[in-house]
Amino acid sequence: MTSPQTTPDTPETVTPDTDRGPADPDAATTGHGTVAQATSQCCSAHAATGEHGYTKHKEAHVKRLRRIEGQIRGLQRMVDEDVYCIDILTQVSASTKALQSFALQLLEEHLRHCVAHAALDGGAEMDAKVEEATAAIARLLRT
Repeated sequence: MTSPQTTPDTPETVTPDTDRGPADPDAATTGHGTVAQATSQCCSAHAATGEHGYTKHKEAHVKRLRRIEGQIRGLQRMVDEDVYCIDILTQVSASTKALQSFALQLLEEHLRHCVAHAALDGGAEMDAKVEEATAAIARLLRT
């Protein structure tokens, strides 16, 4: 396991996500513990349309993620201000639900765009996209 690292712009410790191992080769971590998606795993739907499944709603997704980011920053403020534990846990739950809701929307768009396109083409890409979606669903269910 990789030891935690501290970045100069944040006082908290950031632990890189190294538990994915070879079972999830499309996930890589940057030096600051954030996950970067490899572009080589893109689908033929992207090659055909130049869009990912989320592209049509990208602006709304970014806005939603910024709201979630604000919730997370609010959690940090609550801890800094010594807010009661249960109140913080309530906000953790709300933030978690917001991320889960975003993930489900993104998954739906992936299924409708990437997986549906691969299903029309059939063959090995269809099998790979169904397997990839199944693995993503399994990860979501573990959270």
